[in-house]
Amino acid sequence: MAGHSKWAQIKRQKGANDQKRGALFTKLTREIMQAAKQGGPDPAGNFKLRLAIQRARAANMPNDNIERAIAKATGGASEDQLEEITYEGYGPGGIAILISALTDNRNRTVSEVRHQFSRAGGSLGETGSVAWQFEPRGIITIPLEGRDPDEVALQAIDAGAEDVDVQGDVIEVRTDPASLESVRKQLEAAGFQVENADFAMVPKTTIELDEKTAHQALRLIEALEDLEDVQRVYSNAEFSDEAVASYAG
Repeated sequence: MAGHSKWAQIKRQKGANDQKRGALFTKLTREIMQAAKQGGPDPAGNFKLRLAIQRARAANMPNDNIERAIAKATGGASEDQLEEITYEGYGPGGIAILISALTDNRNRTVSEVRHQFSRAGGSLGETGSVAWQFEPRGIITIPLEGRDPDEVALQAIDAGAEDVDVQGDVIEVRTDPASLESVRKQLEAAGFQVENADFAMVPKTTIELDEKTAHQALRLIEALEDLEDVQRVYSNAEFSDEAVASYAG
């Protein structure tokens, strides 16, 4: 997860500069709509919607777009019915990959996902083939901003975090999924700026890859993340700092 977290941070930075903002807004709009349909339009009582709105605002999505997505999802229209699907597969080096998608066309999505696996020399697996290698967690990222990582870690543990991991100038806080909102609130109350709060599937164990295989795996992960219907991609790959830096460069 650590190496994948480094890549996720670089991916977010790249996303602001590579003209992919429109695709990102499409994904965020779908996520907001699905959350609003499932739990109602009031973010105060719909934690999933609240998280989706926070991510949209962090990506600088205009409030008008957010409000339109909520209104469209709860207005009773029959169009844009989205289905949540999880895909599982194996990538370069035998890594396990878990994909979360929101789609209005299951056949199109599975075809696109399978194509990317095939291009990378991997394979799309059956349901349950790799999911057992992951467990749900809440993930909160906090910029260190010059703070002592040990001090931040101690405060996070006091707030109810299960584990922390320093990723350069960012600290990643892991929680039980049910405690995510409580821990986030306590950290913000303590004066920390929460960069992102989300649910994630975290690998129980990781596979360390050499630089060549890491680049192949990162190409596959990036290609999957760029698919319009794909919301999240998780893997049990462990990427070295050098491999991530050389790929991003």
